[in-house]
Amino acid sequence: MKFRILPLIIVSILFAQTETKVGNLIMQDVPDIPDEIKERTRQYQNVRSASFSSWDPAGSGMLISTRFAETNQLHYIEEPLGARQQITFYNEPVGGGSFCPDPTKRGFIFSKDIGGSEYYQIFWFDLNTGQHTMLTDGESRNGRGPWSNDGSKFAYTSNMTNGKDMNVFVSTIDGAEPVQLFDKDGYWVPLNWSADDKKLLVEKYISITESYIWIIDVETKEMTQFNPKDEPISYGSAKFSKDGKGIYYTSDENTEFSHLRYQDLSTGEAKLLTEHIPWNVGGFTLSDNGQYLTYVSNEDGISKLHLILTKNNKELKIPVLPMGRIGGLRFHPDNKRLTFTMNTPQTPGDIYVLNIRDKKLTRWTKSEVGGLDTDQFVIPELIHVTSFDGLEVPGFIFKPKGEGPHPVVVYIHGGPESQYNPYFSSTFQYWVNELGLAVLATNVRGSNGYGKSYLKLDNGFKREDSVKDIEYFLNWVDDQPDLDSDRMAVYGGSYGGYMVLACMTHYNNRLRAAVDVVGISNFVSFLKNTKEYRRDLRRAEYGDERDPEMNAHLEKISPNNNARKITKPIFIIQGFNDPRVPVTEAEQMRDVIRKNGGDVWYMVAMDEGHGFRKQFNRTYYQNAVSLFWEEFLLK
Repeated sequence: MKFRILPLIIVSILFAQTETKVGNLIMQDVPDIPDEIKERTRQYQNVRSASFSSWDPAGSGMLISTRFAETNQLHYIEEPLGARQQITFYNEPVGGGSFCPDPTKRGFIFSKDIGGSEYYQIFWFDLNTGQHTMLTDGESRNGRGPWSNDGSKFAYTSNMTNGKDMNVFVSTIDGAEPVQLFDKDGYWVPLNWSADDKKLLVEKYISITESYIWIIDVETKEMTQFNPKDEPISYGSAKFSKDGKGIYYTSDENTEFSHLRYQDLSTGEAKLLTEHIPWNVGGFTLSDNGQYLTYVSNEDGISKLHLILTKNNKELKIPVLPMGRIGGLRFHPDNKRLTFTMNTPQTPGDIYVLNIRDKKLTRWTKSEVGGLDTDQFVIPELIHVTSFDGLEVPGFIFKPKGEGPHPVVVYIHGGPESQYNPYFSSTFQYWVNELGLAVLATNVRGSNGYGKSYLKLDNGFKREDSVKDIEYFLNWVDDQPDLDSDRMAVYGGSYGGYMVLACMTHYNNRLRAAVDVVGISNFVSFLKNTKEYRRDLRRAEYGDERDPEMNAHLEKISPNNNARKITKPIFIIQGFNDPRVPVTEAEQMRDVIRKNGGDVWYMVAMDEGHGFRKQFNRTYYQNAVSLFWEEFLLK
């Protein structure tokens, strides 16, 4: 870490007029935050959310994740809206938790990293002693997988073998040496145990449009490919049926969207269960007795919850839920209740339990909203624009109250194979309600959720077609009398950060300012410097920089090579320990803009990675962005 600080100081001498340090944040040319902004944002920044982690097999309560200090930690709740008992108290955020299914083993496994490095370690937390034990090596990258049904072991993925390939291991909580199930190239993750714990489903992920499912005999380590086909298929999740006769899974085989399916293992016959829904099916899960199955469909960016009886695939009626995101699906061990986390534009994430028999919906958490009246928060409107080639591109517009015309921040998500879904964002609501900004959240081509053809429209040499989509969102703003096309800005993170920088090289004259968070500034340097375990995954999307023709194309479209076109202010924000988009991507963009005489605010968090997870850093960053908008967009 000390080695990297020196270049920052040298650069500040060469280019920056001022450099300040607040906590673990180093800033160049970022003014002090006025007290007025700190006070005005305080309520919005003290909003919390909660997400479901695991039911307690030995009691009536559940394990949840929420924040009461700097970072998300694990808490226990015994009853609906009951007191939250904090269990973990670490400086770093805890990545969920999963109770051991054996009720005699009072504890759970969880994961955490250090400083946003994403080199997660897996720990066992013993509730009888209050002590935790690291179960992994402390050096490799590890991802939690499922417990076996009897609770004697759990599966996980790790690159401990060579630092690159993520293979699947089986381990226990007693400190025994983990068992490696295979040693293969690529990115592998465990999915689900068979009911007798003799077999394990694992997935090899190539890209969002190509993956493979395998069945492993845990004792013999024999591997059998599930549903082998000649053409690439994108699989989502997969689970053994509880009777062991088949496998439920999601895939886009022979269809435009990812559907829920069931395949009989004895005959190989597959049934398409969601053909009636012309949208992607995402997460799903089964009750322990196999009687019920629940899944979420993603319908034009909006989550819809479904519950079916597996004996006849009949869909059961459930309460209508508001627009938003639904996830964290789990059935209670009693097979009578369904748990999920719901987040809407007006309410932060909270946990709900549906009684399957009487369809009664019970709220288990009510997260604080800083004393704000969230009924006054804006619900976005779904829109579509027609792009340069006739493609319909969706987005969501948040508009302030009043006639306007309102300045506009165009938000572009990361991924790029992600998707903007309407969700609770206190940041967006602050901009809308307090600053009078409209927020236009876009789902440009290449976004997930609109079919596999849409997903592929920005791959490789087509990369800048997604940038062209933004031009047509800007044109849409031009046509709205209550929006101010003379005051538009762009904002995004990760791949969305690349899009922000690219938009500034293409539409500089139409935009007032930009905020780039952990963004890619040069695809070639990014692909060379991103962590080795994820490099091939990104090449499948962006192109292989080792190919001369692709290399030349990536250099041609990279924002740092077009920075001369940028004359408007940019705020570049970065986590120093980012394993995905290295800090060098931010530094080289900052330096070339300054060399050209441009105006750059720069912020780097020395204890963060791909985004800001610590409350102090996040608060300061959000306040700084608000100040940036006030300075360059609202005036």
